[in-house]
Amino acid sequence: MKINISKKLPSKKRSKISKEPKSTVYGPVFSWRLGRSLGINMLHGDTKTCNFNCIYCQLGDSTNLQIERQEFVSIAKLSDDIKAFGEVDADWVTFSGMGEPTLATNLGDAIKMVKSFLDLPVAIITNGSLITHENVRKDLALADMVIAKLDAPDESLFKAINRPSEKVIFRDMIQGWRTFRTEYKGKLALSLMLCDMNKRKAHELRLFVKYLMPDQVQLNTPLRPSDVEPLTADAIENIHKSWFMQEKNVITVYESENMEVTSLNKNE
Repeated sequence: MKINISKKLPSKKRSKISKEPKSTVYGPVFSWRLGRSLGINMLHGDTKTCNFNCIYCQLGDSTNLQIERQEFVSIAKLSDDIKAFGEVDADWVTFSGMGEPTLATNLGDAIKMVKSFLDLPVAIITNGSLITHENVRKDLALADMVIAKLDAPDESLFKAINRPSEKVIFRDMIQGWRTFRTEYKGKLALSLMLCDMNKRKAHELRLFVKYLMPDQVQLNTPLRPSDVEPLTADAIENIHKSWFMQEKNVITVYESENMEVTSLNKNE
């Protein structure tokens, strides 16, 4: 969908925030799950900001696990960046960026602003670590689609793969997602990043899929540069057929149809 986003946007007095990204808006980029995705980064511009340190993260190691929410980028900055972008051809607006998007306290305001000016659905890709917070669930509820990470079926493997802040407890996070599922009116997807460490736990992950009742299941593997070797297409297909054939709306990363997408960022 091609839309013009050069219309006048609200102007607010901007607070001084360090390390803002050059642009909070980037892309569009190709997403195997969403097609042409216009990205929004409401975190630091040059530093990974996350409360997980996943072994497969393409952004590298988290040098400082952050658990407290704060404002990193002002809404005024986002407004200016959208104005500067002009016309864009995209299918979704996706909040992801340089880490965990729910760490931004103004995430809800950012979603509202984007939806007010862009005729595009909004997705959020989250590790789910803060889903126990009511204010985070309220922010996520504003999105048309929430894509949540689920890589492990127990606390031990969760710590081994996702290496979270010690304040993030697996069982509490799962219960938070169950609460969110009962409240949320949009589309919930569970994204399973499969590798050698958890491939033999696929049957246990399926039990959590049944418990959380997502609208979509995404079987992924680390195809982007990382220290973890991806599973083969045959291995992913075997997991799909063995454990997830009875689940509705399952997609796999190897089955996605690539498309050519032209980024509008001047530095890309």
